[in-house]
Amino acid sequence: MKYNINPRNGDRLSVLGYGCMRFGGDHIARSFAGGFDKKKAEELLVSAVEQGVNYFDTAYVYSGSEEILGSTLQKHGLREKVFLATKLPLMLCRKADDLDKFFEIQLKRLQTEYIDYYLLHMLTDMKTWNRLCEWGIREWIAKLKIEGRIRNIGFSFHGAQQEFLDLLDAYDWDFCQIQYNYSDENYQAGVKGLRAAAAKNLPVIIMEPLLGGKLAKNLPEEAVKRFKETRPELSPAAWGFRWLYNQPEVTVVLSGMNEPEQLEDNVRIADTAGHGILTEEEMAAIANVKAVFERVYKIHCTGCHYCMPCPAGVDIPSCFAAYNSRFSISKSQGLFQYTMSTLMNDKPAYASLCRKCGACERHCPQNIKIRKELEAVSREFEGVPFKIMKKVVPLFMRKS
Repeated sequence: MKYNINPRNGDRLSVLGYGCMRFGGDHIARSFAGGFDKKKAEELLVSAVEQGVNYFDTAYVYSGSEEILGSTLQKHGLREKVFLATKLPLMLCRKADDLDKFFEIQLKRLQTEYIDYYLLHMLTDMKTWNRLCEWGIREWIAKLKIEGRIRNIGFSFHGAQQEFLDLLDAYDWDFCQIQYNYSDENYQAGVKGLRAAAAKNLPVIIMEPLLGGKLAKNLPEEAVKRFKETRPELSPAAWGFRWLYNQPEVTVVLSGMNEPEQLEDNVRIADTAGHGILTEEEMAAIANVKAVFERVYKIHCTGCHYCMPCPAGVDIPSCFAAYNSRFSISKSQGLFQYTMSTLMNDKPAYASLCRKCGACERHCPQNIKIRKELEAVSREFEGVPFKIMKKVVPLFMRKS
């Protein structure tokens, strides 16, 4: 494993970090219900430490994640061998007292007395920061740092680029975390934000390096072919990680690994990490793949499930995944995927159930106009064949 040095305190941070939002299970949504395979998650976490990963990222709102991470580190005596990162759930904070309330809960969940890297979760604009300042968050941070209960303070960001640049100047942060990949080079904080943070000597932690797995699997055939023509031995995931490792401003790249094979492959890629590792031919291949990806993927959804649950019962991530499959693979594949994910359940979950309440859009890190996009999904898939299926499937489900 290769390591980058935190220029602010000398910490040796593994270039590959473990993102603990998507622990293994039959479906991502299971982990949000705390229903993932805890034994498997524990084995993966221990294996990651053994292979040199020392940065682990979780959050209050990743149901069950803090608990399994904390118990695993304590059970195996690994707490002092890793840097633990978690996040204050700003979306749940309603008053100043909530800062202490959630922080104390997190310490208990993680079975620790301190957090190495603590983030304000989804701090997206100066308006929110100013409200937190009115609550006394500067003084709160200073107190916990003096006590040694928070060792580094930062924020994770999903918002407009200028807001990110303003937030960088609003406080003396210790680090930051941004969404960044070859498809998102100029999205949200983007490369400009990455370089601005690095210019302040801030370690930059990268989330969504593969856009929720979109850049690792289900890439359009044209994109996969282009990669294979250039470096046939590299997987699509390897291309995504190498693009990030190529940039000196990137400190740690988080990956949500829920299979031993994924962990081993990512560690192998990290072992080759280095600035300037990509050739001109490889950069050209990535540019071509990016163009293909942007052409066929219509909705920039990462499948994070922050929009869920929907009050009307719509399975928003599945609707968007099927819609993207319709353009990246085929119309028949998209319709099949849509039907299976929205009708073959205990309750219907199709797009036209949307009541346009807007609750989902308030939580979407990608700022997707979800209500508008669901209308497009409904127009694409909910024609006569689907309407017939809507009547037939419930009868079949009752009989089975």
